[in-house]
Amino acid sequence: MMYDYADQIHRCFKCGYCKFSNNYTDFNCPSYNRFRFESYSTGGRLWLIWAWSKGEIEWSEHLANIVFSCAACRNCVEQCPMRFNEDIVDWIIGARSDMVEKGLIPASVGEFLDNIHKYGNPWGMPRNERDIWAEGINRYTIDDDNEYLFYVGCVGSYEKQGQQMAKSVADFLRTTGVSFGILGSDEDCDGNEVLFTGEKGLFRELADKNIEKFKELNVKKIITLSPHAYNSMKNKYGGLGEIKVYHYTQVFSEIINSNNIELSDLNIKVTYHDPCFLGRYNSIYEPPREIIKGIPGVELIEMERTRENSFCCGGGSGNFVFDLLGRSSNSPSRIRVREAYETGAELLIVSCPSCYCMLEEAIKTEGLEEKLMIKDISELVIESIKNK
Repeated sequence: MMYDYADQIHRCFKCGYCKFSNNYTDFNCPSYNRFRFESYSTGGRLWLIWAWSKGEIEWSEHLANIVFSCAACRNCVEQCPMRFNEDIVDWIIGARSDMVEKGLIPASVGEFLDNIHKYGNPWGMPRNERDIWAEGINRYTIDDDNEYLFYVGCVGSYEKQGQQMAKSVADFLRTTGVSFGILGSDEDCDGNEVLFTGEKGLFRELADKNIEKFKELNVKKIITLSPHAYNSMKNKYGGLGEIKVYHYTQVFSEIINSNNIELSDLNIKVTYHDPCFLGRYNSIYEPPREIIKGIPGVELIEMERTRENSFCCGGGSGNFVFDLLGRSSNSPSRIRVREAYETGAELLIVSCPSCYCMLEEAIKTEGLEEKLMIKDISELVIESIKNK
């Protein structure tokens, strides 16, 4: 697959724009920021891929780590001034795809993919524990007149932070009279990270299986907890037909803007982290901010890097599990929470379960637990509703 791009990759002449934000105040490539070697920048990585495709260098585990450490945050696409910028992430995925096909991948990536293939999640957790968090929440059936299928995803199903998010999203939907159901233990992985690690065959298998299930249940609308699931279903699946896909912040924003719910004054300063797969991949910047600004007494203080210049938490492309960018004070998640703390905000707001996991752990590692809390937008809204 990658060899289709080999004759294009050399067009990158390592100008370096891809490493920065658009005002050049800081390095904005997560892997380059972590390692500070040119080989971990987008331009350096592409030249290594080109050399490997031409047989000028041999595969090595170090080369594979460099290729798979890219979080696919898409900062390079935003900052590259060349006309081929939209192809950059596809070139990297193409190289990964060839490495996957040849079995030339880091062991942690192999375990990640193997677990999803066998168990439907990246940790190898039992499928029947996927809905252990969801007591009292309706399952979506063809006989019920539900408006939405609430697709929870792997992180929302198995990780503590994701479960908290899923519960609060479900709580909001019930409180505001939105009819919905979940798939529970019948839910499968959405496959976004499978695709971005280059395992395109497994991705297609997951996508086709999910599409078939949605159509069997006569699903018309899907709310996703994760921006990653939103991206894969909306942009990569194909075959969904008339099924509409929303990220939960889009639905929340519409309900709150309708003024049909009463929200209490929270009197707190917050800052918001834009997830890559909600922002740069899908240009959803306003709905989360509309929600935050719609809560009385909440002051939003923006970080230095926001929207298309937001700094990635480092969790994309499966790194929220195998974390090739961790174990350093220069890890993207630790840099990001320090940036959040510097705003003077008391609360860091997220809208992605992977970001939640990465950034909460970073707050602990940085010793900021008493100075900076983290919550998902849905948790903030529920707090405002329940304090009324």
